Amino acid sequence: MTAIADTTLNELENLIPTVVTKTTQIIAIYGKGGIGKSFTLANLSYMMAAKGKKVLLIGCDPKSDTTSLLFGGRACPTIIETSSRKKLAGDNVTIGDVCFKRDGVFAMELGGPEVGRGCGGRGIIHGFETLEKLGFNEWGFDYVLLDFLGDVVCGGFGLPIARDMCQKVIVVASNDLQSLYVANNVCSAAQYFRKLGGHVGVAGIVINKDDHTGEARAFAEKVGIPVLAAIPADDDIRRKSAKYEIIGRPESPWGPLFEELAENVATAPPLAPTPLDQDGLLALFSSDAVGRDVVLEPATLEDFGAQHIRKRTLEVIYDRSV
Repeated sequence: MTAIADTTLNELENLIPTVVTKTTQIIAIYGKGGIGKSFTLANLSYMMAAKGKKVLLIGCDPKSDTTSLLFGGRACPTIIETSSRKKLAGDNVTIGDVCFKRDGVFAMELGGPEVGRGCGGRGIIHGFETLEKLGFNEWGFDYVLLDFLGDVVCGGFGLPIARDMCQKVIVVASNDLQSLYVANNVCSAAQYFRKLGGHVGVAGIVINKDDHTGEARAFAEKVGIPVLAAIPADDDIRRKSAKYEIIGRPESPWGPLFEELAENVATAPPLAPTPLDQDGLLALFSSDAVGRDVVLEPATLEDFGAQHIRKRTLEVIYDRSV
């Protein structure tokens, strides 16, 4: 992610307190689209609830798929669509309209506009405005887990980091360049806003679909964050996830993995990461995988079939000696 535009920051100024004062741990989870954030969060939240914690899972992805695994594939009515419908009917949104529960896990989706009909980031801002009206800052949860799309750079998606909305950030990635590029951008955003006086740090990385090639672990070591869990690239996990089955249960063969993840997520402190530059990120991979040995050859006008004709400039040059 990159720095958020000033106009968007102005919109957020009074939306969320700049310092979290309550005991609730608010944790934002970022990752590349399709990397497995929703899978990780559904199972993590389920395990936390099984251990007696009061957990709220909020989907902040316009695809509105964060809660699909938790609810067995069923779509959860989103805050944006519900508030629009209620407004047209002259009614107010209530908790029961947008928040649903399963086995102790409370969950909701912010939602987003249909393709080409609005800005997803502004949809996120509108969603949190509605949550504030519903008393979000007073809810007595042990953990609030926010599922944010990491490969979108507009302001709404940077809300937790930019406005100190959460105490810490966790990234989900795999052993591939694109997901680690996103993870590195999240680390860069955290570093940027800490320099501006922010407090949000990166608590660690969850390696999903781990094939043991080691790039994600090398990345974590380089930027200075711990590996909170490594979820293997396993056919049993893939099949059960495809059938919307929760594997983060105490009695599941995968229970100990998610129990350890839950403990690490709860106790990992927010750290100030040291993001990599582009060369440092590419150095995690072999040159044949990323094309690092390619030489950039400048193009010329002749390559485009045009002759180079020097045109007179209209630039005014002032004599500094006058």
